[in-house]
Amino acid sequence: MKIFKNIFLIVCTMFLMQSCIVSGRPNMAYFSDSGNDFKGARFTSINVPMFLAKPVIKKALREDGKDNEEIIQMIRKISKIKVLTVENGDRTMLKDFANYLNDNNYEDWATIKHDGDNVNIRVKQKGDEIKNMLITVNSDKELVFVDVKGSFTADDISKMIASATDK
Repeated sequence: MKIFKNIFLIVCTMFLMQSCIVSGRPNMAYFSDSGNDFKGARFTSINVPMFLAKPVIKKALREDGKDNEEIIQMIRKISKIKVLTVENGDRTMLKDFANYLNDNNYEDWATIKHDGDNVNIRVKQKGDEIKNMLITVNSDKELVFVDVKGSFTADDISKMIASATDK
């Protein structure tokens, strides 16, 4: 019986940790399904397991000591996060991706410029509820895409943008 418990624990651990694996293939539909040749771009994808990430994020925000309770409330509404980094990406790739997002009903909500980097926030909205938020950070040769799924309101996103611009 003890052997079955150990095997069960190992299988459960492997199942839970499979989402922690970092991959060299893109984890976002446009990059993996488009069939485009991305000319030497290197992809790194991470699926962030929320049961591990939420406590770490909340702890870091509380240790920050500032009024982050609104952001912590928003963290609770997140159901899934995917991160994709692209090295050696170019402006054409970013422009084509922006066109893809426009064609798939993403609305451009904010663009924040900081130290030469651009942070773009786009959302996919159905009625008053926002189900998907895509944050794009682009610098000279590196692009970072953060795909956040959850159930947000416009007020949640506005508070997050205000918090980011204050810092």
